[in-house]
Amino acid sequence: MTRRRVLPGLPLSLGITLFYVGLIVVLPLGALVFHAASLGPEDYWRVVSSARAVASYRVTVLSALAATAFNLVFGLALAWVLVRYQFPGKRLVDAIVDLPFALPTAVAGIALTALFAPNGWFGSVLAETGVKVAYTPLGIMIAMSFTSLPFIVRTVQPVLEDLDPTLEEAAQTLGGSDRSIFLRVILPLLMPALLAGLSLSFARSLGEFGAVIFIAGNQPMSTEITALLTFIRLEEYDYQAAAAIASVLLITAFVMLAFTNLLQARALRHTARS
Repeated sequence: MTRRRVLPGLPLSLGITLFYVGLIVVLPLGALVFHAASLGPEDYWRVVSSARAVASYRVTVLSALAATAFNLVFGLALAWVLVRYQFPGKRLVDAIVDLPFALPTAVAGIALTALFAPNGWFGSVLAETGVKVAYTPLGIMIAMSFTSLPFIVRTVQPVLEDLDPTLEEAAQTLGGSDRSIFLRVILPLLMPALLAGLSLSFARSLGEFGAVIFIAGNQPMSTEITALLTFIRLEEYDYQAAAAIASVLLITAFVMLAFTNLLQARALRHTARS
């Protein structure tokens, strides 16, 4: 009996796929690399190593790392609660997790600024304790955390749902504590999905723009992110400098994703052997 295929044959399907990947992904990235390379090595290095650009890299990378670290803890806990517990409003909470995907990032930035500004609901309370969020690196971290949280929750949640409960039951019969069961049984199985979620969360934070610019204050050398500096160079019609600065983020994202994929592959092999 011949198996029926919904999609056409491999040559046609592969050709269509490669055409659209090239058109939507490769072509824009190629144009970016072309504009950046047209500067020449010396001019390229001068642009990407300027004091203002380096300061923007520092703000962007450190804020993205802090946001990813927060999402690692909070996202894993949220995924755990959604999978392991039943409570009123669970479906609503599960739907809210996807809100950053549907909400325009500019709207998210305005909302966060209204909440954490010195006269906002949260900002006014925090101001009394001497904590300032809006127009500081802390505000950047919060905006990045908001937009990148779903990546960790949605990559870990399906793996948690598919975990075999007999593994935990066997560990309990052997006298394992809740902590040891989580660290030695559950966490290794979650590690590949967790690494994938972390890499996506970090990459999204690196390139975040709309949610950040409203709450960051955008002060050069202090709260200016790299995406904003790229936009400023575009407004100045300095397309080559904009492409050069954007290429730094592109290279960083590629290196990070490649490293994460390597760790994920090793974690999968370790899990398979175990």
